[in-house]
Amino acid sequence: MSNLIFPSQQVGEFTITAVSDGYLTASLDFLANIEASEAARLQSDAGQKAPDAVHINCYVVRGAGRTILIDGGAGGIKQWGGRLKTNLLLAGIEPSSIDTILLTHAHPDHVGGLVNADGATAFPNAELVVHQREIRFWQDDGNLSRASERARGNFLIARQVFDGYRDRVRTFDTGDVLPGISAMPLPGHTDGHTGYLIESGNQGVLVWGDIVHFPHIQIQRPDVTIAFDQDATMAADTRSRLLDRVSAEGLMIAGMHLGELGFARIKRTGGEYGLIYEA
Repeated sequence: MSNLIFPSQQVGEFTITAVSDGYLTASLDFLANIEASEAARLQSDAGQKAPDAVHINCYVVRGAGRTILIDGGAGGIKQWGGRLKTNLLLAGIEPSSIDTILLTHAHPDHVGGLVNADGATAFPNAELVVHQREIRFWQDDGNLSRASERARGNFLIARQVFDGYRDRVRTFDTGDVLPGISAMPLPGHTDGHTGYLIESGNQGVLVWGDIVHFPHIQIQRPDVTIAFDQDATMAADTRSRLLDRVSAEGLMIAGMHLGELGFARIKRTGGEYGLIYEA
């Protein structure tokens, strides 16, 4: 496996590898608390050639006798992503070897790759681990009935995944989900949006899910929210508090919409946060 293609970090006994599922596109008009022209400028200043491109990362964690996948990418839904399975094989990881899937939340670009086009589960030997509030939200018929036409499709995709893995679903509230991996509730983006803190040998990485969609905008401007946020005010507050924490602690972060390098740290200079990718 080439680390140039698949960035990896060693955290004690765990090897964590970023595996790209590809890209989705999201209009900068979806952002709130910023003008689209200003958002485009920030993207341009950061060297983003396609300002509306949002990268989709998944992460494989190996160690302690386990092979864990964190999120499943979009799987080609809405012409988004769809590269995860190919890239896993290129990285020498067979889908059948994945024994656990940790879900940050159940939006289509995180669960679409968990089922195949024929509806069969893409990871036949994996237990699906997800926050209980996340399952409760997507399975609630009242929430479905109140959803917009676009969001209704999201419900149906989430339900298909939960149904496919129904005999292998484990829910949690807080605390350790696996030895060395603890859940960190990060509410706002969705009801049960969760980060995973992986710790071993006095080292750690926080996989923070969808704290940002456009990292070069939302890390510099934590108040900027996106239309995909279920509770925009809460999402912005969660982002601000988390940026403060990880910058103060120097904690390495991984995120589903960071760039293909996959791992970074947040540096605070004066009153502004900045993103520095790990080499």
